[in-house]
Amino acid sequence: MLTTRFVDGAPNWIDVTTSDIDGARSFYGTLFGWQFRSAGPDAGGYGFFQLDGRTVAGGAPAGPEQGPPAWTVYFQSEDAQATAKAAELAHGRVLFQPMDVMGQGHMAVLADQAGVPFGIWQPGRTKGVDAANEPGALCWVELYTPDIAAAAAFYHQVLGLETSAVPFPGGTYTCVNPADGGDDTMFGGIVPLADAPSEAEGGPYWLPYFEVEDTDAVVDKAQQLGGQVRMPATTMEGVGRMAKFTDPYGARFAVIRSESPQG
Repeated sequence: MLTTRFVDGAPNWIDVTTSDIDGARSFYGTLFGWQFRSAGPDAGGYGFFQLDGRTVAGGAPAGPEQGPPAWTVYFQSEDAQATAKAAELAHGRVLFQPMDVMGQGHMAVLADQAGVPFGIWQPGRTKGVDAANEPGALCWVELYTPDIAAAAAFYHQVLGLETSAVPFPGGTYTCVNPADGGDDTMFGGIVPLADAPSEAEGGPYWLPYFEVEDTDAVVDKAQQLGGQVRMPATTMEGVGRMAKFTDPYGARFAVIRSESPQG
């Protein structure tokens, strides 16, 4: 599961780039109870979404040249430069070269072999988000991709990630965990786009899930706030009750009330 005991290869940061940062602040603040704190006058509008004083995500304004609004998942790396090089060798791309972030750490934005953007965070003074796997915080991530085997090979080569097949009603789910972590460190899954036609629009991507206490209430509230429901509240036995959305500006995310949420 996701925790704040970060290890290499596991998600340790997440942020949203949006065409309307003030609107996103209002949307997510009302939906999840987040407060927004600016990172300062030199941060280009970047700031931190916080829950009870703990940072759970970042957010930043973005112009059209930076692509559509989207959530970006960052994975821990002990060496951002080496990870960026590994991505290129594995037929990925470097979208934003590794850079120091005001002494807090080093970040880069890469793209996998299918063109899916993802981030790298090499911890400095900031290790990562302050909360995970509890209501209002990141709890799971999914990669929607046209080729599971190719994606698994890429992320294994670049981040050391391991995959395993887990049976569930109606099929098999490909779970992901850090190297040598085993089942207890699973933090996400890989889903073929062919099995999820509704996900194919806009191409492959990483989808973040946030833990919530009441999925149905979040669905109602998101719609009232101008969000769009991409998958209505659905229960999966042994997993939980989940729903998928786009926020009012087009960024895709999901929520789940896990059957056994970990605090």
